[in-house]
Amino acid sequence: MPGLLRGIARTAVVAGTATAVSNRVSRRQAGRWAGQEAPAPEQSAPAAPAPAPAPPPPGDDMSSRIDQLKELGVLKEQGILTEAEFAEQKSKILSS
Repeated sequence: MPGLLRGIARTAVVAGTATAVSNRVSRRQAGRWAGQEAPAPEQSAPAAPAPAPAPPPPGDDMSSRIDQLKELGVLKEQGILTEAEFAEQKSKILSS
């Protein structure tokens, strides 16, 4: 049973990391495209979109999540967050 839970938890972490990396890449690309100037009217042929950049290593995103969870734990221990608020924020971090 503990091995099964560990496997499920690992799968959830990997899936969450992949989702977070994908979302971050999408936001970064949208920001870059929004920052580019619109082509002049004389240019009728649109340029091909740039290939997607390689996603950052998943370890960076995971360490960021762990740091966020630690900060949440400290806030909960200090009484700043209630149990319900802690659970809500924790689920947001793990699902992003």
